[in-house]
Amino acid sequence: MRVLNIHERALNTSEQLAGEVLDSLAGPDDRLWPGDRWPRMEFDSPLGIGARGGHGPVRYTVQDYVPGRKVVFQFALAGLANGLEGRHWFEIVPTPETTVFRHVIDAECGFVMWLKWAFLIRPLHDALLEDAFDKVELDLHGRLQRPSSWSLWVRTLRKLVAGRPVKRT
Repeated sequence: MRVLNIHERALNTSEQLAGEVLDSLAGPDDRLWPGDRWPRMEFDSPLGIGARGGHGPVRYTVQDYVPGRKVVFQFALAGLANGLEGRHWFEIVPTPETTVFRHVIDAECGFVMWLKWAFLIRPLHDALLEDAFDKVELDLHGRLQRPSSWSLWVRTLRKLVAGRPVKRT
């Protein structure tokens, strides 16, 4: 079964400034990943082809990296992503009016993994990505036009995973 998940945020910024945010991913001054609310993205080496790591129980390897434009990750057949065969990536897409931050998951999986994706992983993933794009928008614009919010299901899953309530500010 196919898993295709796309998140986008159009921002009034230059491709260069958006690319700088992308290039900070998993670094000491990460301007993209919401590590204050979610497990940090970490790698065994600086962001670049071949770096291995992930976030929390989701493991992957950097398959391709075009600074300022795109970073592609190949899922590892381990951890929470075990059974998800494919890739996910962040990319910067310039348009005539805006610059779009995009994240895509494109993978194949069996039925059991698809169920795990649909009911457990996807809701958390979607909330994480919207928090990431909120962080980017706040960084580049100094304000949020429409802050994202966590659904009751996401708050419940986070509580179950953490074993305690999680505050979201």
